[in-house]
Amino acid sequence: MDTSINNEHDSSGNGGGDFPPKPVMVEQKKNTVTRSLISLLVYALLFYFLFERNLAYIAAILIVIIIHESGHFLFMKLFNYSNVKIFIVPLLGAFTNGKKQKVSQLQLSIIILAGPVPGIIIGSLIYYFNLNLQNDTLKMLANSFLIINLLNCLPFYPLDGGRLIETLFFKQNHVLRLVFGIISIVALSFLFFYSPIMLIVPVLIGFELYNESKHQKIRDYLTYEKINYHIDYNNLPDKDYWFIRDCLLFSFPKKYPGINPGNYEYSFAESLLVQHTNAVLQINLINDLNIFKRVIVLLLYITVFFLPFIFFKLPL
Repeated sequence: MDTSINNEHDSSGNGGGDFPPKPVMVEQKKNTVTRSLISLLVYALLFYFLFERNLAYIAAILIVIIIHESGHFLFMKLFNYSNVKIFIVPLLGAFTNGKKQKVSQLQLSIIILAGPVPGIIIGSLIYYFNLNLQNDTLKMLANSFLIINLLNCLPFYPLDGGRLIETLFFKQNHVLRLVFGIISIVALSFLFFYSPIMLIVPVLIGFELYNESKHQKIRDYLTYEKINYHIDYNNLPDKDYWFIRDCLLFSFPKKYPGINPGNYEYSFAESLLVQHTNAVLQINLINDLNIFKRVIVLLLYITVFFLPFIFFKLPL
């Protein structure tokens, strides 16, 4: 989220005591539509020069990505997420982000499935209706929908399939998430044989796991100190902000050189520290799915994945 820092007092940050008020995040209003269109153009140009110079194929890829992310976007809006945005990452794809402190396990599962499911259905229907036509463009479009969305259903983080498995079974278990992340790194490393550039995906996951392990140590310490980190930034007490800030400065000294823990004054890197504090804070996940319902959602996910191969007789 693009933010600037305002040194006004945050009235929600009660319990500040002698601590100065935490910085207030002020969202910078930018034309996200224009930015997304520019990102799409950059994505298309890089894809054109590095992978495929077929304009129809590139257009098909972009259409698939837009429809996929629109599914996530629409259900986030339906479930009252705020600040919902679609980010296009050149060469790597896209992701949709939004804010909601109390998140239902069922709603989160629906949001995840809302990305690949429409694309798989659309691709399967195009493939089916093209069996008699044998149109090369339609075949290419069907393959684009199916390949991209089926790959997203693979059970590895950060793909949608991996996020669904994590949400259903161990989103709040740090050890299992760490093991799952390592398995995902190993599995996704095989993307190197498709294109060396794609090796950046497991590398980025590795950095994320490293940082998350440090964040978890901070959360464990916050638990010991009886500080609530299942809270959004706006409601975080002032003293808790400065406490978490100190923890970040101790844990990431090379990232914040020249800023000393215990010195409660705004620094040149305060905007970065606010965003980093946000990364430590966690949502409140409402576990509204019992084991039976989780199995039902899992079976739905498996059915959707194998639907093109079973119902429409696509080759494995």
